[in-house]
Amino acid sequence: MSSQDRPVSFKNKIKSSLPYTLAVAIIGFVALWIRTLPSGTVFLSDGFVKFTSNDAWYHMRTLRLLLENYPNRIFFNPMTNYPYGSYIHFGPLYDQMMALTSLFLGFGHPSSELVNTIGAYFPAVLGALTVIPVYYIGKYLGGRKTGIIAAILIAFAPGQFLSRSMIGFTDHHVAEALFSTFFMMFFMLALISAKKKGLRFEHIINKQFDVLKEPLIYSVIAGIMYSAYQLTWAGASLFALIVLVYAVFQYILDNFRNESSDYLGFTGIITFFVSAILILPFVHSDMGFSLYYYSWFHVVTAFGTMAGFAALSFIEREFQRKQLKAYYYPLLIIGLAFLGLIAVNIASPSLYSLIISAPNTIFGIQTGGASTIGEVSSMFYYGGAFTFARAFGNFTASGFLVSILGILIMIANIFRKPKPEEVLVLVWSILLLLAIYGQNRFAYYYSVNVSVLSAYVGGLLLEKVKWNELDQKFKNTVKSPSDIPKFFKFFKIEQIIAVLAIAVFLIYPVYGSAMAQTGGSNDPSWEWIDACQWLRSNTPDPGMDYNAIYQAPDNGELFQYPAAAYGVMSWWDYGHWIEVIGHRMPNANPFQAGIGGRRGSINETNQPGASTFFTAQSEDEASSVLEAVDPDPNKSGARYVMSDARMATEIFMAMATWTLDTDGYYQSYWTGTDYQSLPSNRYYNSMEARLHVLDGNGLKQYRMVHETWATQTQEAGYRQVYNLLFGGNISQADTGYVKIFEYVKGAKVTGTASPNEAVKISTPIITGQGRTFEYSQSTISDSQGKYEFTVPYSTEGPISGETQFDTAPSGPYVLRYGDTTKEVRINEEAVLKGEEVKV
Repeated sequence: MSSQDRPVSFKNKIKSSLPYTLAVAIIGFVALWIRTLPSGTVFLSDGFVKFTSNDAWYHMRTLRLLLENYPNRIFFNPMTNYPYGSYIHFGPLYDQMMALTSLFLGFGHPSSELVNTIGAYFPAVLGALTVIPVYYIGKYLGGRKTGIIAAILIAFAPGQFLSRSMIGFTDHHVAEALFSTFFMMFFMLALISAKKKGLRFEHIINKQFDVLKEPLIYSVIAGIMYSAYQLTWAGASLFALIVLVYAVFQYILDNFRNESSDYLGFTGIITFFVSAILILPFVHSDMGFSLYYYSWFHVVTAFGTMAGFAALSFIEREFQRKQLKAYYYPLLIIGLAFLGLIAVNIASPSLYSLIISAPNTIFGIQTGGASTIGEVSSMFYYGGAFTFARAFGNFTASGFLVSILGILIMIANIFRKPKPEEVLVLVWSILLLLAIYGQNRFAYYYSVNVSVLSAYVGGLLLEKVKWNELDQKFKNTVKSPSDIPKFFKFFKIEQIIAVLAIAVFLIYPVYGSAMAQTGGSNDPSWEWIDACQWLRSNTPDPGMDYNAIYQAPDNGELFQYPAAAYGVMSWWDYGHWIEVIGHRMPNANPFQAGIGGRRGSINETNQPGASTFFTAQSEDEASSVLEAVDPDPNKSGARYVMSDARMATEIFMAMATWTLDTDGYYQSYWTGTDYQSLPSNRYYNSMEARLHVLDGNGLKQYRMVHETWATQTQEAGYRQVYNLLFGGNISQADTGYVKIFEYVKGAKVTGTASPNEAVKISTPIITGQGRTFEYSQSTISDSQGKYEFTVPYSTEGPISGETQFDTAPSGPYVLRYGDTTKEVRINEEAVLKGEEVKV
């Protein structure tokens, strides 16, 4: 080709690509439009921005801390998991991208409104950008037609990929999907380029840069994308495993076909060398080998994967040089892998343990308390039964089934003439299919595979009806928009049927499912927002600088909190809301910290935490849990307890499951027509039921200080069961959805009645919602007629600097014994200090 021809060739190449580039851009904008449809549920008229996931609130917290202290980023946060604090396992890249965008658009001083807007829109933009790598993966699998189909499918892909890339879902999950897909795209391009050019290691020695240049560039970019993925999610080594497993299969296939795998070794070594270097500055050396925090594990896995490619290439070259039989090659790999694990176990038992346990963590079905975490439960098991319902809900039935067909076709191709890119997509897809078997959270990854595999099958269908001929006629016929009508005469009936089949069975189902998801999210509920805002405004300052970055304590030491600090006990789901909206320190959080309970067997000691507190069978047991949460014997682990109707009903058994003791909370009762599983005595003895369903009535050291408005929940039914089966006499209506209780010393009411006489103390409580219930206790005086009550409510109202409660007695306590009735008034100091009030 002459030099004069090259510009023309390049011009023709650009011209032929332009329609597809425009198509991908349009698809991307449609994807963005879909993801921003619920903006009205995120940006509210009063200026409040309602982020739609737990981690979204937390990311906004870490973003604001980063901007407040730029460029310093929080790594240890004492404002959660009180009194221990939590190390932040979130990758730094997601926050940095939002921070840099905010600083750029805000000219160095972004406003709170701008930061909230960028945070809300960020996942939608990243979700739309995922269209780009999916198009190119599809293109290099089956041509541009396959790429376009794949781009359309991922743009509309419903389920977790869409929900996690919606406006307001400011979490790093969509960034994981984006960067992992870009990584696979560039790794694929590097493989294709290196194999096409016949790359051999000798080309490096001979400095043949015309052969090396393109594969090198793609490999370096692949390494950068893998690093970006790692700096978004610490568990990114999953894709190192995927690529390494692919490499083993590809080396074996190449060896059986007597083909060189130098192209593969070059790509793998360069990619993971780059990633190992880029991750080094972010390693926290004091973390040892940790999968969840940036540690030496991430460097070792990158260098280890690089060494794996080098070893496999060396062995393959030796096999070919010595003309050894190909079937020895996989046997040797298995043997060397076994010896390698033994060596790792000897050198670093902790790293060996992590390597051995990691596959079960990802691919295995979780048990115990972990099984109650929605996103880590299996995609294919629900209620103990195998089902495809959740898979169909995430990917649509047709999309999921066609993707399985795509896997089967690729498996069949291995026995014909396997292409490296097809083997890569096949291994990638199978391992992610296994991953969603273990944890359904990986559905937002597998949506990419479903889109690519479905498009691959659609592309094969179009090939069968000779779509390429039609494409060529389009190029030859259509020179201007006026020529388009002439083109339609070239369509054949089988081509029209194929297009309709793709539209009806692949595109329309994902579009319909996607549009059904655009209504927005109700999380957090307004009841929780109200409760957290009340908490922030009406409880004492815990003495912490909310916007400061604190240093982590030295190994083996605890963070030193100020004397005014205290925790807020609630279920772990709500920890981020308590911290970010309420500016208070939760004992448990969505990092699954502070849950307590048991991890291995029922014979273990029940560790103090949220699960053991809420399932405690007496007030004394619950209070001992609170005291044990804080290792300081002079302080309790929490001052406030927050409960909602969901904890008391829907997820109560999830709390019990973390203790590995779930028997007896519900029993079968005859209802007159049939047997029903209803709350039992053990349930109503639990601290959660005592607080939320029974309003804390009779408790000595827990008082309700606030409740939100009521909503329709299962609580009314639980109250009805309590009245019918256990002789209760409480209102059978729903009460405040979220309730806040304060743990106090309680005033000691003492007096004298007749010996061994029944004594009762009671007072009507009126909440901030205007609801009234009775608080009462009963006891029997001793042989000398003495009695004592510990009561948590003050009749004289709040005092400055303490809880400004809006739920309190509407009058004095009333003491009754025999024919005697006495009124007792108790001030707030007596309640807080545990003072004696003599009658």
